[in-house]
Amino acid sequence: MSSQKQPDAVHIDENSKDAQLAAERMDPTGHFLTTDQGIRVEHTDDSLKQGARGPTLLEDFHLREKLTRFDHERIPERVVHARGSAAHGYFQPYESQAKYTRAKFLQDPSKKTPVFVRFSTVAGSRGSADTVRDVRGFAVKFYTEEGNFDLVGNNIPVFFIQDGIKFPDFVHAAKPEPHHEMPQAQTAHDSFWDFVSLVPETLHMVMWTMSDRAIPRSYRMMQGFGVHTFRFVDAKNVSRFVKFHWKPLLGTHSLVWDEAQKLAGKDPDYHRRDLFESIEQGDFPEYELGVQIVEEADAQKLGVDLLDATKLVPEEVAPVLPVGKLTLNRNPTNFFAETEQVAFCVANIVPGIDFTDDPLMQARLFSYLDTQLTRLGGPNFAELPINRPLAPVHNHQQDGFGRHTSSTSRANYHPNSLGGGCPFLAAQEQGGFVHQPEQVTGQKLRARPESFKDHYSQAALFFRSLSAPEQEHLIDACRFELGKVESKAIQERVLEHFAKIDALLVTAVAEGLGLPAPKATPVTPKGPPASKALSMEAMKLLMPPSIKTRRIAVLVADGVDSDELMAVRKELEAQGAQLKIIAKRLGTVKAANGKDLPVDKSAMTTASVEYDAVFIPGGAASVATLKKDGASRHFVQEAYLHCKTVGVSKDAEDVLKACEIDPAAPGVVSGAKSGNGTALATAFAKALSNHRHWDRKDHDRVPA
Repeated sequence: MSSQKQPDAVHIDENSKDAQLAAERMDPTGHFLTTDQGIRVEHTDDSLKQGARGPTLLEDFHLREKLTRFDHERIPERVVHARGSAAHGYFQPYESQAKYTRAKFLQDPSKKTPVFVRFSTVAGSRGSADTVRDVRGFAVKFYTEEGNFDLVGNNIPVFFIQDGIKFPDFVHAAKPEPHHEMPQAQTAHDSFWDFVSLVPETLHMVMWTMSDRAIPRSYRMMQGFGVHTFRFVDAKNVSRFVKFHWKPLLGTHSLVWDEAQKLAGKDPDYHRRDLFESIEQGDFPEYELGVQIVEEADAQKLGVDLLDATKLVPEEVAPVLPVGKLTLNRNPTNFFAETEQVAFCVANIVPGIDFTDDPLMQARLFSYLDTQLTRLGGPNFAELPINRPLAPVHNHQQDGFGRHTSSTSRANYHPNSLGGGCPFLAAQEQGGFVHQPEQVTGQKLRARPESFKDHYSQAALFFRSLSAPEQEHLIDACRFELGKVESKAIQERVLEHFAKIDALLVTAVAEGLGLPAPKATPVTPKGPPASKALSMEAMKLLMPPSIKTRRIAVLVADGVDSDELMAVRKELEAQGAQLKIIAKRLGTVKAANGKDLPVDKSAMTTASVEYDAVFIPGGAASVATLKKDGASRHFVQEAYLHCKTVGVSKDAEDVLKACEIDPAAPGVVSGAKSGNGTALATAFAKALSNHRHWDRKDHDRVPA
């Protein structure tokens, strides 16, 4: 028996997971602390010494192992997409897609294919904030019966460059500048815009990243795209071009820039927390997988080169066909083992899906595998549990760092007779992967096709497809980013490019920079003059109104009318919304009826930017306290500034007056107009389903 003093007992809820684990540890046959070799550890708080104050002894194998493992527990972070969050789930097709592809996971509507999905920012390090203006990664690993298929995409359907050989240049330009390693996780600096001004193929993607798409409301409300053009190949070896789309069933929504900046300080984990908590409480994120199918014979008629990753195919030209649904229903049990060690590779495809000659894709086929070799310590990263296929693996790969499996065969080569010829090759009809044959001709040279040289028409298409508020936000983003650029020459070069996109764009950005606007010579977009699918505001009108998972802040103080609050809460939660009671302090507040009302959040630890709407119930004493409280007024004014829904009971209109907010303003719901209780909740829900109220013209007037 150890002579060391035992720690004081810690109270554990008998129904918790900790209690179950503690019970197992007290069981002599349970989970004792051991070394990596399974040796049970008797004491882990002091190293082995020669006397209590003497030197530490080298023979303390537990100390050496513990420190060595700690010293090496970090792996190199990803060069890009370093900061991420992930979840497990499943994909289920709506119906067989055999007419397009022989990929088995797209055939049986009753079959659920396990998936692991990782969302990420691109430019920042692991320690950066979630809500920075950036592209978001949307990578899906399908564990299919034919092997792993990795659909490695982004939340934007195009990319900055056309050829992968420019990828190091682009990333170096977007990353912090090397002489002082600033700024972190943002492109508002000289080197990025210097690159953009000298490489006009970036301009279409620049329009997307300056738009609200680059600051999503959450991962649950963010689209995803495969970016590249792939091939679907059917059982008869007929090939068709395909582009992959993920559409969130909650709709596509964004933050506003002021929110995003404040959230970076208030809660830098905002997106990963939202994803984790939503899954924990059963609000499983859902996305519909859609495909754009283009017959090979029709590819030249599109007016867009499908091999150019800086271009998209408008949905008016090639509709998106829904093929199945992705549901995320389980959080990782260990962030490092799963989210950090997952290895996505563009080269991971299954029979029925194939590549094209997109020069950006071709480079990624090499680069993704190459980077995993360094990041995960060698060639055996596919044996890590999160990367391991569900399909059986049989090959002659051997040895290397991190080898998990142990080969028992005498023959580790092909062909062989000593191992009975195993493993055998599989013909196509046996599920063997066969690359789609393609006629390839041409000289060996470094060049791009003429069809890649249009850098402005789709940038113009995107800008002109946006609603007026979205255009205003994009212009403000360009003013902000270019306003951080110290070189006037770079600013002027960028304006010359903007002049070829849109007159409003170049005039407004130049005005914000205090520079003369160059003469606008905008190009005419090829194809449709505009595309509704490019505007989040236009897409919102196509979605059924819903407030599911929307978060509502309820501001209260002692004397609140809890009966009215409960009536409103019941109605809103029935529609899937989430209400959080916020007060000056944690614990409870005393309601007008004398009962204690539990408080969910302290005003000190939360802010309006974490919610989609604000509601203030009645109660004379509560209203009197709130309208005099500067922090409460700021909370309401800030929500109003960000064009969110603000609701007050009839008795709480004095708070609006104290905040200098017009009760008749768009998105402001008052019990005086709507009635209290259920009627107020119904009107509030209708306003909230609009998500934002951009027609609130005076929102900049409030001092938040």
